[in-house]
Amino acid sequence: MQRVLITGGCGFIGSNLVRYILRNRPDWHVVNVDLLTYAGNLENTEGLEQAYGSRYSFARGDISDERFIEELFSRNKFDLVLNLAAESHVDRSIEGAGVFVKTNVLGVQVLLDAALRHGTGRFLQVSTDEVYGSLGAGGSFHEGLPLAPNSPYSATKAAADLLVKAYVHTHGMDAVITRCSNNYGPYQFPEKLIPLMVVNALNDKDLPVYGDGRNVRDWIHVEDHCRGIVVVAERGRTGEVYNLGGDSERENIEIVRAICRRLGKPETLIRFVKDRPGHDFRYAMDHSKISRELGWEPEIGFEEGLDSTIAWYLENRRWWERIISGDYRQYYERMYGSRERL
Repeated sequence: MQRVLITGGCGFIGSNLVRYILRNRPDWHVVNVDLLTYAGNLENTEGLEQAYGSRYSFARGDISDERFIEELFSRNKFDLVLNLAAESHVDRSIEGAGVFVKTNVLGVQVLLDAALRHGTGRFLQVSTDEVYGSLGAGGSFHEGLPLAPNSPYSATKAAADLLVKAYVHTHGMDAVITRCSNNYGPYQFPEKLIPLMVVNALNDKDLPVYGDGRNVRDWIHVEDHCRGIVVVAERGRTGEVYNLGGDSERENIEIVRAICRRLGKPETLIRFVKDRPGHDFRYAMDHSKISRELGWEPEIGFEEGLDSTIAWYLENRRWWERIISGDYRQYYERMYGSRERL
């Protein structure tokens, strides 16, 4: 049985990864650690303990808490660490960068040191295309580019990547890095573009779009991203970076209009608002390296993925209504308040 630590496993990508692994890797035991801050929702993993028994367990904790992490690693002989724990919302990093440095940099250092002390087999750092900076109208990000982050969020993710690379070089650690483009799919916190527009449109509220809406992102369905993470964890070369992209570049305004069409809502709901400071114009990922070396390709086209994502939000209205009201944050106390740590 492969024992795997997934940090940030109650967030959007993390919870999808936990579910993907439990479905597709029956010999993996998953320990999920999440601090359950604003975007960490325990309801994202509801039912997994009942469905998978001893193959799944959860512990609430902060990856920058050295005592908690040491205790966790001492009790569990991990074969693999998949680090997805991160503060990830650019706007929040502009308002205050401190918590981003604490989680995204210090937290990674604490995890790396624990993995070294306890002889963890492999460490995988989940990063972002934003560490590369911004593109003009042409070209795409490849792994050989210098890092050029433009927001406090992306700067902390770049710092974490450099730490991981340094631990490979200095300590001989078996570590790899994945960098992905914009994710979408089920369980995404409704302040990101696609779920925000879906939820607001369903409630006939304004659809706020930064600037003129012409900023371009490459979109990858979270299921494709999870497949890529597992492929790199299993077969990626030590010390390497692998880009994951969806081959689905879209202007933000194009996506908002597509959501309006699918929900039968008027485009008069769209409201252009003052642009984000330092807003990167375009991201696009060259994923030829992982395709060539490991055989991974995105499988879910954007139109199909957007349809299924909107359908999920329509079918799970209670989930996002509880987030909007704040009630989701009480779920932990009901489920785990009296339990001991792992």
